[in-house]
Amino acid sequence: MDEQAREQALLTALTTEHFVLQTSRSATIAESVGRATVYLSFLSAALIGLGFVASNGQLIKPYLGAVLPTLVISGLLTFLRLVQNMVENSTDLRRIQHIRAYYHRQFAGEHDFFADAVASGDVARATWAAVGARPGRWHLLLTAAAMVGAVTALLLGLGAALLTGLLGASSGLAIALGVVVALVAFAAEIAYIGRASVWQRG
Repeated sequence: MDEQAREQALLTALTTEHFVLQTSRSATIAESVGRATVYLSFLSAALIGLGFVASNGQLIKPYLGAVLPTLVISGLLTFLRLVQNMVENSTDLRRIQHIRAYYHRQFAGEHDFFADAVASGDVARATWAAVGARPGRWHLLLTAAAMVGAVTALLLGLGAALLTGLLGASSGLAIALGVVVALVAFAAEIAYIGRASVWQRG
């Protein structure tokens, strides 16, 4: 295979790979939206159910005892999968930026096509720039995983507060413990996102 044929074959392969990666990104985004929607719909249904049993004191405790753990487990599983989707999406985007950088170096010449892929000299920064963001841990708070994690952390705090109240503690102590549990749970979730995220690996 001569050099021109090799170059054409590589360009064809890269174009195909670019399309596959973009399709993969679309799939992960669609799955994230779907999973978050299902979880929040489940949460809404549980709150509606709570409204129906709220007038009956004998039903509230069994209802919360059955629904709250289910919501927490579902939330944690949804959170974990959303983190996986985020990592997959960012990995695909980084690979796309590599391909775009090749397009720029090989074919753009004096034009600025795909210049953003090489402007910073850093693939990680170029990847952030492609989605209109800057590198930083605060960006992790804006992800779907963080949103579901926050809701799940609140449910964990609520569960801790209710359990403490059932054990005979004062309302003030129960609320304080619930707030602490919720904050610790959310901090742990954000730390998990930061460790799992390829965006933080430069």
